[in-house]
Amino acid sequence: MPKSRMQEFFNEKAVLCEKNDTIPNILFQEYGVNRGLRDQSGKGVLTGLTRISDIISYRQVGGVRESCAGELWYRGYPIKSLIAQRNSVFGFEKTAYLLLFGEMPSEQELQEFCRILGQFRTLPANFVRDVIMKAPTKDIMNSMTKSILTLASYDSTVGDDSLMASIQQCFRLIATFPLLATYGYHAYNHYENYDSMYIHQPDPEKSTAENFLALLRPDGKYTALEADVLDVALMLHMEHGGGNNSTFTTRVVTSSGSDTYSTIAAAMSSLKGAKHGGANIKVMQMMQNIRENVSDWLDRDAVRAYLDQILEKQVFDKKGLIYGIGHAVYSISDPREQVLKSYVEELAVEKGKETELQLYRYVEELAPELIAKKRHIFKGVSPNVDFYSGFVYDMLGIPVELYTPLFAIARVVGWCAHRLEELINAGKIVRPSYKSVMTKAQEHE
Repeated sequence: MPKSRMQEFFNEKAVLCEKNDTIPNILFQEYGVNRGLRDQSGKGVLTGLTRISDIISYRQVGGVRESCAGELWYRGYPIKSLIAQRNSVFGFEKTAYLLLFGEMPSEQELQEFCRILGQFRTLPANFVRDVIMKAPTKDIMNSMTKSILTLASYDSTVGDDSLMASIQQCFRLIATFPLLATYGYHAYNHYENYDSMYIHQPDPEKSTAENFLALLRPDGKYTALEADVLDVALMLHMEHGGGNNSTFTTRVVTSSGSDTYSTIAAAMSSLKGAKHGGANIKVMQMMQNIRENVSDWLDRDAVRAYLDQILEKQVFDKKGLIYGIGHAVYSISDPREQVLKSYVEELAVEKGKETELQLYRYVEELAPELIAKKRHIFKGVSPNVDFYSGFVYDMLGIPVELYTPLFAIARVVGWCAHRLEELINAGKIVRPSYKSVMTKAQEHE
């Protein structure tokens, strides 16, 4: 079949699918179906129970629901306290122990935990050459997912669904994610961008944040502040209430009896979606667009005028969105953004990026006001964690291709914690119900 006819064929079938698969909004209302598992107010439909984390964005005052400053809790500890109490760049590892096992580790338990993670932070012989370097791709999330599924072939316990075996498999994945991400990027950068190839070996004595920076950079060097900021960013991204798309995917696939590797690969496929894990990339693209079109970034009125044009769908991607502002759950404030912002300011000084930081501050100040006015949103909108995370990664010299994989390096801990909780508590496969609204054959006649 000629290529032109084949393209025409698929175009025709796309039109046919749209014709026969479009379901009128009125039917969702008639049958009380919550699109995206959210009710009319946008609140998620209750689908399970968890002890792992919690998000607070409102309180009941006199029987009335009122928005409040956002809070994120890990196993009974507010994230702000966990970060404030850090005394080394192993905050990610200490919090990982807490999320996985439900208790804060003693110093001895933390050292043992880190030591075992260090031992697991290695890949099978020739894995980089035979798996990661074969079919390199700009889509590092796909590269990692391929590697995750292939790692299952090297694990003799893959078919063992016991809790102990699952914990061990989770350790292996948490430990090797930084390798899968950085090596996947280096393979792409070499074969697709014709840049130099270098594969550093991880240091079992160093933290996840330190190893990521060392594996990524040609000279393997980083400053103490860089490692510190990345450790905080990983802590902020490792878990978020259990109701997000990729974590729900983790629990659904776990409930089917599938293995750890397949479960985490499914979660990866969810996270890579532009509506889930790629938000900070859109923020970076938007900010670059503002820098290119506003001659004076320190002119507050000029920034305001351009943001107004973005909302009016006149510039940038013409979707009328100011990315990084607003959140599905938080309204008054995102606690992760508040924490990260303080580290952003310190890093911007070290990197000489104060002017860029001022532009972010203007957008952070002006965007909620403009959005509330134009969209008539009175509950409040505020910056979310993605607003500053891309800026942090950019200042750390992390390529855009690794933004979502870096999210995965953090979030795999939350996924593993939810997998273990699901294994312990679930007795049934998750099986939602769908109401059929098909047209029967006789109705076509």
